Amino acid sequence: MSKVIACPSESYAKGPYPERADSREFAIDRWLRATSARFLSGLGKWDRSSDRFIACVECRGDGLQGLPVADLQSLVRRVALDLRRRGLHFDAVVEAFALIREMSAITLGKRHYSVQLRGGYALIRGHIAEMSTGEGKTLTATLAAATAALGGMPVHVVTVNDYLAARDAEEMEPLYRALGLSVGVIQQDLSPEQKRANYAADITYCTNKDLGFDYLRDRLQLKDWPSRSRINLKRMLHGEASVPDLLLRGLHFAIVDEADSVLIDEARTPLIISGNGESYMTEEIFKAAIAAAEGLTPDSDYELAATERVARLKPAGIAKVRKQCAGQCGIRHLESVWTDLVTQALTARYLYHKDRHYLVRDEKIHIIDEYTGRLMSDRTWEYGLHQLIEVKERCALSPQKITLARITYQRFFRRYLHLSGMTGTGKEVAAELWSVYRLKTSKIPTHRPVQRIHYPSRVFATQEDKWRAVVESVRVETRERGRPVLIGTCSVAASELLAELLTQAGLEHRLLNARQDAEEAQLVAAAGQAGVVTVATNMAGRGTDIKLASGVKDRGGLHIILTEFSESGRIDRQLYGRAGRQGDPGSAEAIVAVEDDLFRHHLPGVMRVFLRLAVVSPGWIRVFLFLAQYRAERKNARIREQTLVSDRKIDRMLAFAGKESS
Repeated sequence: MSKVIACPSESYAKGPYPERADSREFAIDRWLRATSARFLSGLGKWDRSSDRFIACVECRGDGLQGLPVADLQSLVRRVALDLRRRGLHFDAVVEAFALIREMSAITLGKRHYSVQLRGGYALIRGHIAEMSTGEGKTLTATLAAATAALGGMPVHVVTVNDYLAARDAEEMEPLYRALGLSVGVIQQDLSPEQKRANYAADITYCTNKDLGFDYLRDRLQLKDWPSRSRINLKRMLHGEASVPDLLLRGLHFAIVDEADSVLIDEARTPLIISGNGESYMTEEIFKAAIAAAEGLTPDSDYELAATERVARLKPAGIAKVRKQCAGQCGIRHLESVWTDLVTQALTARYLYHKDRHYLVRDEKIHIIDEYTGRLMSDRTWEYGLHQLIEVKERCALSPQKITLARITYQRFFRRYLHLSGMTGTGKEVAAELWSVYRLKTSKIPTHRPVQRIHYPSRVFATQEDKWRAVVESVRVETRERGRPVLIGTCSVAASELLAELLTQAGLEHRLLNARQDAEEAQLVAAAGQAGVVTVATNMAGRGTDIKLASGVKDRGGLHIILTEFSESGRIDRQLYGRAGRQGDPGSAEAIVAVEDDLFRHHLPGVMRVFLRLAVVSPGWIRVFLFLAQYRAERKNARIREQTLVSDRKIDRMLAFAGKESS
């Protein structure tokens, strides 16, 4: 009998809501995990078992070429029965991969390359497949997703935004249909009934946020039925109608696209479902807090931690707040309420900025996702921060919220019975992926050699000098060389400032940010045309496949301009990866300023002065960039760890989220 590749028998767990139980952890467990992570995270890099697997798939595939679709579908049904009976055994998975590959060639006109087979093998084994941008991760995922679905497991393919979820599902649906599998897509505007129907499909494409919040909604439904045995008993005694309507069918098999973004970057903030609650806080109180904050003196009364985005009152500031606010708005004998509220007001006033952290649309505050550049219109900040920003921007006050359920991404994704992922930038966080999720990172080679050229980075003393250099680079690449140019900016405000400068210079361009999110597909489709300039936020940094128009390759391909380094080098590499895909020519350069946030927040003043003097030295730029991003990554890792620890404490207090179904 052939060996089981992955996915223990519990993946076929019966019951209304199969998921993995939370494991109890103590401080010593976290220390041991972190210590061992650096040595164990990359074990997948030295694994050579995939060579035999690929050889077997290609050998089996030779015998399938030329067979009619009806014969292939008959073989698919037979291997599906084998997978359901024996699980993910080596021979059955080899057969499934070969059939999926052949069916893909017929229905999509795309036959999986050997490197994509290698990536699919990593996914089916529960690894992170690190594949360079442009290597076809969307097609790679079909191998593991379809194999698991044929084996009877509900599959969730998790992406970072609605656009990618809908695009990938639409592109891959002909293949899945030919295999006899149904496909669902979860979008923000779907009703509960529509979501339930899409989650009932064999393979469901969804975003990490929608999936996480739908899981929490199910937990709220299940809070009165915390165990599987009690739900089954309820069904026996009173029928199906007595059991709450759940959206998901449990957490069986997940493939996370852009895994470092979802599992690492976004893990700093927990998922929280809230409801309207009664509060004595009025608009008058929030206005008083903003006024008190504006009356305080920097440094002597308060300090701002821009990297953590929190404000801290000093003793002199606390005394001022108590004296100024005592008894205001009917709040007496609660000095701590005022100090907390004024601290939040300082945060809202000086650390959250319009068109960078949020957008004002239709007189409402819409949060901007800093990692994707997209709007999160149904999200709000906690502890009065959202209302304070509404007062700051003169918007109508929304009701305050109370927490009903919450969970971190770390705890949520660890509950899947089988978890795997794909990314183009995983090596920097391989240790954390192993430490938190027990996911090994397997490096997958490229199908063709990478042809992208990286020009030396340029750092200017001021923002004005930087933007002038960007405009000049665009002029050279488009007018003199006729190449398409994609410019990555850090915020809506920065993208619109650059758009205005390009207009003043007489350079036509297209703008893609949170204000133009409805036009994303059209703007991305045109970004590879000769001479087209696209100014974009992080919306264009992940998952976008910019296809080059005829003749563009001969002119050098797509040119990328990065205008501000991110706190993580992975995000920068994702933007660079939009060019030079699948062996195409392309180039990239960074044009930044010493005044950019990364250098201001993470390099001491003396080092920034030295950086100004070293403008012409690419070597020193690399040193300072490494130091700044290293400090930022360390800080963010600490925040993620603290978020996970805090979530466990809060979870024990709430007493309903995260209980095991038994």
